[in-house]
Amino acid sequence: MRIVARQGDSLWLYSVWFEIPLNLILESNPTIEKLMIGQEVEIPGYDWRIYEVKAGDSLWSIAKANNITVSLLLQSNPEIEQQEKLQIGTRLMIPNRLTYRVVNTDNPYNFAQYQEDITALLERYPFIDVHSIGESVMGKPIYEIRIGNGLTEIHFNAGMHANEWITSSALMNVINDFLLALTNSEDIGSQTSLATYSGYSFSFVPMVNPDGVDLVVNQGSIEEPYRSQALRINKSYVDFSGWKANINGVDLNKQFPALWQVDASQGPQEPSPRDYSGQEPLTEPEVIALAELTKARDFDRVFALHTQGREIYYGFNGREPASSQLYAEEIARRTGYEAIRNVNSTGGYKDWFIQDWGRPGFTIEFGLGQNPLPLDQLDQITEDLQQVFEVSLLSF
Repeated sequence: MRIVARQGDSLWLYSVWFEIPLNLILESNPTIEKLMIGQEVEIPGYDWRIYEVKAGDSLWSIAKANNITVSLLLQSNPEIEQQEKLQIGTRLMIPNRLTYRVVNTDNPYNFAQYQEDITALLERYPFIDVHSIGESVMGKPIYEIRIGNGLTEIHFNAGMHANEWITSSALMNVINDFLLALTNSEDIGSQTSLATYSGYSFSFVPMVNPDGVDLVVNQGSIEEPYRSQALRINKSYVDFSGWKANINGVDLNKQFPALWQVDASQGPQEPSPRDYSGQEPLTEPEVIALAELTKARDFDRVFALHTQGREIYYGFNGREPASSQLYAEEIARRTGYEAIRNVNSTGGYKDWFIQDWGRPGFTIEFGLGQNPLPLDQLDQITEDLQQVFEVSLLSF
């Protein structure tokens, strides 16, 4: 929400009026060095609501009914200071504190909705950083959302497998909930949200495989020549619900150089809706983007979100640190999932992270059933992911 600075205003005063931490206001307005009269200022965690003055209204009664101060009401509507009394029918701009999600995950989650939701978050929480780390085969941006400015770097990714798009929905819900906690001074687990923001830097890549997600969610309705290519790979079947791969028919979670050749030799030897490892590791643009991001950020721990099975995989080839088991057991305690050290799979993102960094990495399989999981599991998956998020803040 944007307001216009008046004489006597300051960013500190806005922090008091809007009850928003000062550092969030500062980081939402990085170009403001000295506040000037008439300057526009971004206030995170708010949007505008219109109120029409009725008979008997006063500044005090309107302010009280909307849980704001008279000073804030006047600041938001400077023209009413010139009126001797409020005129019936006058339309006032009321600052509306956001206490609800603005992301829309009520329907199967495709790339178009994802982009709309990213725009909605940026408009209301301008202190976040959103940028593209690369492009998919079809040229869709692969977004990273960064929140926080602490030294500990924690990464979450989702939507790597096309028919597991519900993980993208759940991660966007949790991101939105984190932003709500920050701007409403709510705790996250055992610490304040502001302490979380100051102590950690979060990297979220909610949709690693946008082409594949669109193929599944849009039921094959994608542009040519990619639709025809997908149909050939899918043996002319128009039902793409079993599709996990990117649009080239490569399984992105079998593309990382961590005993890649094991799965590559055992799985399909040509492009396939699932399980094809490619001709060599790190060939697909989505994987290259995620790998380069991981190298650049030097994460302390990573969480790859998948479905289904209600399981937590935390080991790889004996290279994981002892703390990995502690994280996995705490997630299991909170969610009822099963913590599993080793699983018969190689070439995955968490495998590569554990192998090359020797730090905690996790693949978490949310929900139960057949992919794509139905939307009626989203609330529970979001709850479970919220617990994972809180556990990610612990130090073992």
